[in-house]
Amino acid sequence: MDQSQKWTARKIRQSFLDFFEARKHDIVPSAPIVLKGDPTLMFTNAGMNQFKDYFLGNDTPKNTRVTDTQKCLRVSGKHNDLEEVGHDTYHHTMFEMLGNWSFGDYFKTEAIEWAWKLLTEVYGLDKDRLYVTVFEGDKEDELEKDQDSFNNWKKFTAEDRILNGNKKDNFWEMGASGPCGPSSEIHIDLRNDDERAKVDARTLVNMDHPQVVEIWNLVFIEFNRKADGSLEKLPAKHVDTGMGFERLCMALQGKQSNYDTDVFTPLIAKIENLSGIKYGKDEQQTIAIRVIADHVRAVAFAIADGQLPSNTGAGYVIRRILRRAIRYGFSYLNMKEAFIYQLVEILAEQMGEFFPEIQSQKQLVEKVIHEEENSFLRTLEQGIELLDRHVNWVLDVKKDDPEMRKILDGRKAFELYDTFGFPIDLTELILKEKGFEIDRLGFESHLKKQRNRSKEASKSELGDWVTLKDDEKEEFIGYDYTSAQVSITRYRKVVAKKKELYQLVFSLTPFYPEGGGQVGDKGLLHNDNENIEIIDTKKEHGVIIHIAEKLPGNLEAKFQAEVNTDLRTDASYNHSATHLLHQALREVLGTHIEQKGSLVAPNHLRFDFSHFSKVTDEEIQQIEDLVNNRVQKNFSLEEFRNIPINKAQEMGAMMLFGEKYGDTVRAIKFGESIELCGGIHVGATGEIGLFKITHEGAVAAGIRRIEALTGATARKYVNEHIGTLNIIKQELKNVKDPIAGINSLKDENSKLKKQIEELIREKAKGEKDVWMNNAVQKDGYTLIIQKTALDGGAVKDLLFQIKNENENIAAVIGVDMGDKAQIAVAFSDELAKEKGWHAGNMVKELAREIKGGGGGQPFFATAGGKDPAGIDKALEKAKTLL
Repeated sequence: MDQSQKWTARKIRQSFLDFFEARKHDIVPSAPIVLKGDPTLMFTNAGMNQFKDYFLGNDTPKNTRVTDTQKCLRVSGKHNDLEEVGHDTYHHTMFEMLGNWSFGDYFKTEAIEWAWKLLTEVYGLDKDRLYVTVFEGDKEDELEKDQDSFNNWKKFTAEDRILNGNKKDNFWEMGASGPCGPSSEIHIDLRNDDERAKVDARTLVNMDHPQVVEIWNLVFIEFNRKADGSLEKLPAKHVDTGMGFERLCMALQGKQSNYDTDVFTPLIAKIENLSGIKYGKDEQQTIAIRVIADHVRAVAFAIADGQLPSNTGAGYVIRRILRRAIRYGFSYLNMKEAFIYQLVEILAEQMGEFFPEIQSQKQLVEKVIHEEENSFLRTLEQGIELLDRHVNWVLDVKKDDPEMRKILDGRKAFELYDTFGFPIDLTELILKEKGFEIDRLGFESHLKKQRNRSKEASKSELGDWVTLKDDEKEEFIGYDYTSAQVSITRYRKVVAKKKELYQLVFSLTPFYPEGGGQVGDKGLLHNDNENIEIIDTKKEHGVIIHIAEKLPGNLEAKFQAEVNTDLRTDASYNHSATHLLHQALREVLGTHIEQKGSLVAPNHLRFDFSHFSKVTDEEIQQIEDLVNNRVQKNFSLEEFRNIPINKAQEMGAMMLFGEKYGDTVRAIKFGESIELCGGIHVGATGEIGLFKITHEGAVAAGIRRIEALTGATARKYVNEHIGTLNIIKQELKNVKDPIAGINSLKDENSKLKKQIEELIREKAKGEKDVWMNNAVQKDGYTLIIQKTALDGGAVKDLLFQIKNENENIAAVIGVDMGDKAQIAVAFSDELAKEKGWHAGNMVKELAREIKGGGGGQPFFATAGGKDPAGIDKALEKAKTLL
């Protein structure tokens, strides 16, 4: 039997999970690819991300053994594989990480034994093709060789197959600080027998050879890296393993490339069908197909998990990945229309069983990708047009220069990249076809400056936590209290945007940390001796952090922690109103509505939801009425704390895609509205007072946004609008129907406008006669140099009339607009060519006299300036130039 038929991707996944489930591991679902609640990462870039709190000791797992297959994304920062993707056969943006974990349970002995047993006995990989690495130690960190791992591996393989690895390859760290430890990698040699006989695979391990690749990394977490770089032992030892699913498929299916496995072949077949181009025939086209097949996975799953493409943060990364795919299709597959969205159907069929979000969110994902493709294809057209104009300008202006360099200025290339999102390599490709090149050094210089500015703007430093007292709970009591006596258990200094702040952890806290769309509480930490303002509250790795601009003088003292109840109460109105809004949207627009983001602040609320058309004014009114009706019914809050998630599901609680829920949850119920939520809410809906929608609009393809107000803020908004309406009625002489009064004014205005346009036309006709009467006959052409008070649009119309009615016209018109000035230059086409004149170049020269600038085509151009007194000088200079 063909290996690829025996070991399908589905079977490989399932066999891994079954193996560890049989060894008392809980199978847990993949966390969303887009991270929430972790300020150090944008995306899940390793299988362990969702278990950080266990390693840090901030949470306790229900089971000390778990296993899963985790969606991961590596496109920025330390783990950045983007530029390799498509050019080699084994790097990817999104990939699956098969993993098994032990939280203070088993350690090296079991992890190594089970890894070997699974690979060689279950999957049947050839032992003679496997090599392992162990940590060789590091003098700087005063760490010895990982002899325990070496001794365990000796039970299964020859010593000459156990290779030493340095700190870079075999000491895994979560980041600049945090849990870390030695790792042991398993590599496989996939080369044919002839190649294996020529070169020993041991010399190719960790050398980026495409057929000698790492497939599994066993990490033994036993240290904590402090901010000063030193290591300290953790109280418990953990195992964190990650196996590259795509590479494992390559090995088990007997392929030389990940793209030849059934993880990618259905996508590649669809791209071949859509483009009419065969995979594997042409190198550049093959790379393009790989890029598209890889990138659509990353983009589709990110959108399914709630991250829309945008111009900032994680959304910018997703947009950049998608645009890279579009650009490869545009440049090398001749795909000038949107097509990538059609691949989502294949993804849903392939992966929907293990990752149900791609199936349930398929329509939204297709819609968003389709719109992004159309948008960027328009951008590509604009960029190509701008490049063509620049190339033609250079060729025209410098046509008589024998030493002309056909080069695009680095600044212009960067503007195309920065302003239009136009890829630099596409700019180079287009210019190369025209015999031009790019000032690459200039481009890199501008790019570096921009990156340095971004780095400076986002630069932050985290100090080590200083522990004042041990407190395992540090619990949140904010659902029941807004004030409590607390102690500071630990603190650290933070430098963000050149500003020093302090993060404080309390023994217990009434302060709600930012989450679920709701902003963090503000308030006061005080005692008889001092007051410390808490400017924000956040949650990081399960720990509630209170942010202050200064430290208390006596850190050991007792304090009263008091929430700003005015701000919290206002936020609670908006949070409860958000739940009622969600319910009303589903009733009015349909049950396809799903929350895609929210902001709950004291002064307003914002709610993003999936919907494929504009919400009409009638629907807005219906939604608003439904919410206010439920406010008036004064439904009491029914709160269900720490209930099993399956019970919440039985109750019909709304759950959000892209959220990671624990085994127990909190449910909030108002009447028939029931949602899983950790936020602060009113005791009864009547407290909201009034709900008023202020805006509805599009955020992205298939995503709409409603903004609204509640309580006193909503009443103020309504009263202001009523006041404005009363003023309008007064201005309209208190007409009973202000709309009719406004329409009457519009009709009157339209008639007056027509009369003015007629007068301007009459004036312009007379002006044209004056210009022609004052024209001077030169050597074979008619020269018009005039000053006028007509507006710029009328001047342009007249000049084109004169050009059409007369041959060989050269005209320079100065426009005096009182506080501003304009110069217009026009040449008959044949005259400009004969004389070598260029209106755009000439108007730039004349614009200096009016303290301005401008440009345009060879036959017509305009310039604006702020000095009308310079018009006469400009016209005199024009006489000289002509």
